[in-house]
Amino acid sequence: MAERTQYEELMRQFSAFGAVRRELGRIMPSDCPGGSAAVLTLLDRYGDMRMSKLAELLSVDMSVTSRHVAHVVDRGWIERSPDPADKRSRILRLTPGGRVQVDELSRRTAQLLADRLSDWSDEEVGQLIRLMTRLRASFGDCRTAQPPPTRPPVVADTPHSPHHELEHTTRTPA
Repeated sequence: MAERTQYEELMRQFSAFGAVRRELGRIMPSDCPGGSAAVLTLLDRYGDMRMSKLAELLSVDMSVTSRHVAHVVDRGWIERSPDPADKRSRILRLTPGGRVQVDELSRRTAQLLADRLSDWSDEEVGQLIRLMTRLRASFGDCRTAQPPPTRPPVVADTPHSPHHELEHTTRTPA
């Protein structure tokens, strides 16, 4: 197991990774901000889906998801159609224009990464992919909400409770 100092350095690197994300955001087309790009990318990767599934994959609430979806619908990149299984729900689907936009986003991102990692070997890029994949797997699917405990916490969690800062435990059946 790694030493504490290594984990602290890893945390510093995670924090610094924001600069990489910001640069990736700067290369996006002006009419396709990060949230819109994420919607398009997820629909491309996972196919048609309900808004609730998209919100789960984005790890944001439905109001934020609705704003992102409205933006890409307004540009003609996705369409909403009635869900045959539940007419109250809508299925989101990429349009041909959306597929063109996804291709453009992919091209820009791949070009930036190729430029910035031009002095990396194919093996080093592959190693980074493997390690990042393994890191995500170690955390599980961070995008899905964790189910609530089956029983209420032993200590009340309210901002005015003297136990507010305590870690909560759940009772387990005997």
